Amino acid sequence: MNTKIKIAGIELKNPVMTASGTFGSGMEYAGFVDLNKLGAVVTKGVANIPWEGNPTPRVAEVYGGMLNAIGLQNPGVDVLLERDIPFLKQFDTRIIVNVCGKTVEDYLEVVEKLGDAAVDLLEINVSCPNVKEGAIAFGQKADCLYDITSAIKKKAKQPVIMKLSPNVTDIAEMAKAAEAAGADALSMINTITGMKIDIYKRKFVLANKTGGLSGPAVKPVAVRMVYQASKAVKIPIIGMGGIASAEDAVEFMMAGASAVAVGAMNFVNPCLTVEIAEGIEKYMKQYKIEDIRDMIGCVD
Repeated sequence: MNTKIKIAGIELKNPVMTASGTFGSGMEYAGFVDLNKLGAVVTKGVANIPWEGNPTPRVAEVYGGMLNAIGLQNPGVDVLLERDIPFLKQFDTRIIVNVCGKTVEDYLEVVEKLGDAAVDLLEINVSCPNVKEGAIAFGQKADCLYDITSAIKKKAKQPVIMKLSPNVTDIAEMAKAAEAAGADALSMINTITGMKIDIYKRKFVLANKTGGLSGPAVKPVAVRMVYQASKAVKIPIIGMGGIASAEDAVEFMMAGASAVAVGAMNFVNPCLTVEIAEGIEKYMKQYKIEDIRDMIGCVD
């Protein structure tokens, strides 16, 4: 039985990885999860300099998931290179670094610093506010997405995954723009913008007012977007958004995802990623699927 998949020529032992921002760089989870059993670990978003993130409160529980407005707090790429990458190199798993920035130059600085690092793939978070576009996210306009993807591809030494925002009118248009600009793969979806109000205090629950909705509530939207994007492009897609079980992961793959990432549900069950990898194997045995690739996009 074959559970191996390839993303941009990089082979993963299985299609299960972590979603950026929900797993740190694996250090916090290493006591619960055997990282050797994962296809890849995706780091928390990293910028060219340390980011403090948004003021608190910045996390709230909601029906079917959570809202977060962390603001991509991170210690910067230099700490990642000195501390996190050496830690992850101990394990037999692929390393994917999530990159964030506020200008194209910010992204390029991180990408160039990672050029000679022991990193297998780069995942580019284009849901960051573009300060030169009045804080509109890079991933919300097709021309902006095309431009930043093109610029990063010219500098990157590793294959580039563009992480698409769902907060757009036409996800297929965005997927096509990223592919046309040279993206090697896509990951989707990022969080959906949401809000929660405390009716007793008559104030916003999050200091930022709005936050990103993640968890099981977003899964039907994510599956639909993965399906639409998979029909629009030929490059691999990493599906994510509310995955809480092996069945959820299989659903994403049948919609067209070549791999899956587990996010918010890591906070509920820190062992979930390995359980999903094992659950996919169990599903394949039960239904006599010899090659996991036969599941990818099998619905039409």
